[in-house]
Amino acid sequence: MWTPTLRKSELSKGDYLTLPVSPRRATEVLVVLTIMVIAMGGMIRIYDAGESCPDWPTCFGTFGFDISEEEQGEWWDENPDEADSRGSGHRYTSFQIFTEWFHRLLAGALVGPLVIVNWFLVRKEIWNSPRVRGVSSLTLALILWQGAIGWLTVKFDNENWSVAIHLGSALAFLISLIWLWIEIRRDEEDLPNWISFDPLVGMKWRKWIGVLSFSTLITLFSGVYVSTTPGANYGCGVGGMLESWPLCNGQLIQDVDDWELQSQIVHRWLVGIVGVMMALSSYKIWKECEHGQSGVVLRNWIWASTATYFGNGLLGASYILSWDSGSFSEYLSLAHLMVATISFTILATAWLGVTIISSSRRAKIIVGP
Repeated sequence: MWTPTLRKSELSKGDYLTLPVSPRRATEVLVVLTIMVIAMGGMIRIYDAGESCPDWPTCFGTFGFDISEEEQGEWWDENPDEADSRGSGHRYTSFQIFTEWFHRLLAGALVGPLVIVNWFLVRKEIWNSPRVRGVSSLTLALILWQGAIGWLTVKFDNENWSVAIHLGSALAFLISLIWLWIEIRRDEEDLPNWISFDPLVGMKWRKWIGVLSFSTLITLFSGVYVSTTPGANYGCGVGGMLESWPLCNGQLIQDVDDWELQSQIVHRWLVGIVGVMMALSSYKIWKECEHGQSGVVLRNWIWASTATYFGNGLLGASYILSWDSGSFSEYLSLAHLMVATISFTILATAWLGVTIISSSRRAKIIVGP
């Protein structure tokens, strides 16, 4: 276990370089910006603007978004091989192009450079542990990877698998930022009570929290697959209450003949299975904490994730039942995505917390007082 020879509190102001922004604050800003990037990705989907910038990193050969239909046509004439799934005759509105352009602006002009700046800030503060330095390097590697995946998504015209990978990489980057924040707070010996897990309870629950986190991630990916696969949203019909939800085409159990077009059925199966796991976990940790306070912090995290998970199930149902005049309410779809992201992030953060605390306790046991 790393033990710093100097702590920030032990140094006088003249002993170190005062930084205008601390790595802790920069990391907190990055977390907020990353959530905004994920939300903008969902916004792009509901406005059907995923292919509104056919090239990368430019957009119709420019770095702007106000591109007229005539200018789009001229670009297609000059670049016929770049035609997307809709063909070179399709035209996008300025607002559609703006959503993709703003998404790239947040990710490329703000998040990316700030990650690099934060990487240097971490190395400027001499009291930061090797753990903090290592995790900051991981965030740098992941943002570079995310940029490459963004290019891949554009290259393959937003195929459902590429969108899933893009979202998965964004979530991995978000979790790495939360990890970095936790490690920085540990170095500062200022870890908040709401994330200070009991190490014994953490060691007991760590593997199961990991299973729950992975399971919610699978349901999230399956939902993204449904929403990005043409026709899959209609897999259980649009007949309204009972007919299309909670039943599927009026049936409790329906055979799957086309796994792609009927992927909504598989998504529902997964959501139901994970929901049972979440409910049982909430009950179990409630019983364990009934006569003591040692696991209350972890219990609250599991309960929070379970509540958002089941609330998100109702959002999904509301989306299916929102069918009217030939379309669904895509704003409900965006909310569905974001709440699913929150539910997963809560569990993943809890897993990070109990893992870090548990590993610290094991190190103390090995090394001794």
